Amino acid sequence: MGHNGGTWAASAGFPLREGEGLRIVRLFNDPSGVFTSSVTVDGTTYAGIKGDSQSIYGKKGSSGVILAKTAQTVLVGVYDEGQQPGTAALVVENLAECLREQAY
Repeated sequence: MGHNGGTWAASAGFPLREGEGLRIVRLFNDPSGVFTSSVTVDGTTYAGIKGDSQSIYGKKGSSGVILAKTAQTVLVGVYDEGQQPGTAALVVENLAECLREQAY
C-alpha cells in the first residue's frame, strides 16, 4: 500500500477492510504504540511483538503479520499455522530492502 493507506497491489483473496490501510500506515508514526494498540489486518487483530521505524510485527496464536515500511510503501505479509514466522519475516523484509535500495 502507499503511505496514504491505498492498496497498490494485493494477493487474490487478501483484501484489507475499510480503513485498515490508513490505520496500518499510521502505526509507523509511533511504532512503539503497537504494543498497546495491536495491528488489525482483514479483520484479524494481532498483538504487537515488534515495532520500530521500518518494521512492525504482530502475532495471534500460531499466525502473524509482518509490516515493512519503505520510502513509498508499506508491505503487509501474513503467515498461518504451519508456516515459519522467521521465514515469513525474511521474505517481507528482503522485499522491503530491495524497494528501499531503489528509493521506492
